[in-house]
Amino acid sequence: MGTTSETGTAQPGKGLPAGQVYLLAAICLVAGLLIGYFFPGSHAVTGMAKTRPAASASNSTAGYEGGHPKLTLEQMRQMADVQASALVEKSKTDPKNAALLIQIAGIYQASHQFKEGADYFRKALEIDPKNVAARTQLASCLYYSDDTDGALAQLNQALKYSPSDINALFNLGMIKYRGKKDPQGAIAAWQQLLKMNPHLDRKPVVEQMIAEAKASTETKN
Repeated sequence: MGTTSETGTAQPGKGLPAGQVYLLAAICLVAGLLIGYFFPGSHAVTGMAKTRPAASASNSTAGYEGGHPKLTLEQMRQMADVQASALVEKSKTDPKNAALLIQIAGIYQASHQFKEGADYFRKALEIDPKNVAARTQLASCLYYSDDTDGALAQLNQALKYSPSDINALFNLGMIKYRGKKDPQGAIAAWQQLLKMNPHLDRKPVVEQMIAEAKASTETKN
């Protein structure tokens, strides 16, 4: 789950082929919100809508959706606990290993266990506070935990370390647009993204998001 950049900074998520990482704006709008990594090096949970599997007993048994069995949050938590157990044990003897903590955080984040994911991202950031990638993922976990203001605070902190960071700027816009109902704030973030990254290969996607946000303000007026 974790990789390390050329500068030695731990990054959450292995790099994926560009075709698997790039998401069209239409997908973002249908899903409701894109939180996570939008560009190369993205985390596996990119594009997850702000929805959570129901944890009631009524859907705790078999059922299939899209060819895959439905899982309750509790079942996902149990799976995450099993998957992360060896790493958690290792972290007890190597508590200052930020990359290891990010790996654990990623497992819980991908399993919709956002509180646990946030806790491990925070631990990693105590060790490596300038890790913008991990801080951006922490913001995602906080948003999905209904802490929109906390998510925005983390993204703003990330941008203090790296003002041109693509993912932080993109997510800042998405959270302002979808979470705070602030299209003007979203437009400002996305325009900053394009300004700071003039050769962005996914520029048309960001421009489409800006146009959609502008259209929403015109509708209100």
